[in-house]
Amino acid sequence: MKYLCLVCFDGKEIEKFTTAEWAELTKESMAYDREITASGHFIMAQALQSVDTATTVRNRHGKISTTDGPFAETKEQVAGFILIEADDLNEAIRIAGGIPLAKIGSVEVRPIMSLG
Repeated sequence: MKYLCLVCFDGKEIEKFTTAEWAELTKESMAYDREITASGHFIMAQALQSVDTATTVRNRHGKISTTDGPFAETKEQVAGFILIEADDLNEAIRIAGGIPLAKIGSVEVRPIMSLG
């Protein structure tokens, strides 16, 4: 079964990192991606640009509107995702728990809905 791991953290916490600390966390993240690729769990991963670059789009009664920034004002913002394959939710949680950014933020795990 496929699961989406939404990686979230407080951008203000990242701003406190030194260049070396950020480079080390990035190195750990890339190594973890290679590890779950080797185990057959990795499907895809992408990091997102800062929440400052976000635009929220709505379509109400055929009229498109946009708002700068995310829809919800929260401390933690979605920073990226990892799409994985796991036997069940317990395995998906184990994999998500190993994501290095979970040390400073959170990882929301959701099963992918099959539509057909």
